[in-house]
Amino acid sequence: MAYVIHHNDPTGRAALVPNYSSLNIINPNFVHNHHPQLLYPVRFALHPAVVAQIELARSITLQQLIIDEGLVPSQEEEQRRNNVIRRLREIVMKWIKNVAYLRRLPENHIRAASATILTYGSYGLGVHNAESDIDALCVGPWFASLTEDFFIVLHNMLAKRVEVSDIQCVKDAKVPLMRFKFEGISIDLPYAQLQVETVPENVDILNSLFLNGIDETSWKSLSGVRANNSILQLVPNVKIFQELLRCVKLWAKRRGVYGNLFGFFGGVHLAVLSAFICQRNPNVRLLAALVSIFFKTFAFWPWPTPVILQGSMLPRHHPETRSLMPIQLPSSPHEYCHSNITNSTFTKIKTEFRRSYCLIQDLLKPQFDWRNLFEPYPYSKIYHRFLKITLSCSKKDELGDWVGWVKSRFPGLLVKLELQSFCDPNPSEYFDESIQDPNVVFYWGLAVDDLDLDLVQKEFQKNLGNGFKGITGKMTLSLIQTV
Repeated sequence: MAYVIHHNDPTGRAALVPNYSSLNIINPNFVHNHHPQLLYPVRFALHPAVVAQIELARSITLQQLIIDEGLVPSQEEEQRRNNVIRRLREIVMKWIKNVAYLRRLPENHIRAASATILTYGSYGLGVHNAESDIDALCVGPWFASLTEDFFIVLHNMLAKRVEVSDIQCVKDAKVPLMRFKFEGISIDLPYAQLQVETVPENVDILNSLFLNGIDETSWKSLSGVRANNSILQLVPNVKIFQELLRCVKLWAKRRGVYGNLFGFFGGVHLAVLSAFICQRNPNVRLLAALVSIFFKTFAFWPWPTPVILQGSMLPRHHPETRSLMPIQLPSSPHEYCHSNITNSTFTKIKTEFRRSYCLIQDLLKPQFDWRNLFEPYPYSKIYHRFLKITLSCSKKDELGDWVGWVKSRFPGLLVKLELQSFCDPNPSEYFDESIQDPNVVFYWGLAVDDLDLDLVQKEFQKNLGNGFKGITGKMTLSLIQTV
């Protein structure tokens, strides 16, 4: 007798079902007009211990896949990054005492002066890998200004150090920051100025006492750290949350739904969604089970109902609640994760959630393979028409700034394209060997043939000309038809 696993049992449990169809057994009770019908399967519920054993095996397989993908840093790499943060803290301590001296503060104030470095993003959440950047935040006291002390004094101190390279100031961003490499590790470093005399090394920026009187720029700079700290405090088990988030981020990147500037999820969106699942299922300790629950939950989530973590502040009405997929920042009562999701990207995200949910239904079957869940999105099979975006500069060291600026304007381009066509923006960057200058190329899937490309390019080019302080490169849009 052959058996199959049945997932639609009324009890909600997986069931072992005899495969009567393979034996061609006829039920005489349903023979009418010479049309024999097969017996209905008899369902046997799988013992919970059997299900647990299968889920445990699937969890171990998934954890190994995550390691094989290089998503878990080695102890040596972890120590290297810890050393970078430690040395950055030493540098900013020297910096703040220097600033206090330049401000001619009393001797006892100079001795007490302190600043610190806090981390956020993937590194702050503990889900980074060997290739990840470090998102760090410099936090200083009231007398250290952004424009002079941070962008001039601290910049000069960093620029003189042999372990620091490629340093640049990004002053016109929504969150002004310095960007550099420290012993080869890329670091983004914004600044927050607190209205206090000294800043403790592990300052609790969720404590409202430290937030009194701060300016808007500092508030924006603190947002990432506050969100990270809130999430880590609200999840019932940090280790399990980190494992789930690693899996979800890999899935989002492979399936082309990761990248806030492209109208998809950013890191904070996925962190809140993962934390939400962990909160709702505090007793689920197996990774495979949590991944299954994650996709089942969001495959049928009634958007635009917002996702709000338990224990976070209740939101007041905010314009962002009109977004297609509102996800509340747990550290603020009136803020939602910034979103550039369009109708097109919303449709793709929902499709990918449901595809993954369907695949997870086979979790208990012998032939289940996690690699199917993380299979790269087949753009060339899905689309036959693409918008090609080519960005180039005459010098390689100028290309990064130009590409970064153009990408920051992609949300506006998506809105323009949305008026004419379904658009699936592939976040991956490519290189066109036929172009002599250093370049980066993007290919976005389109669903129509009659795109008014001249109008789109003219309006986007105009948008790019407003506010860029660097050396302007080239940007061309073209339509590519595949066979």
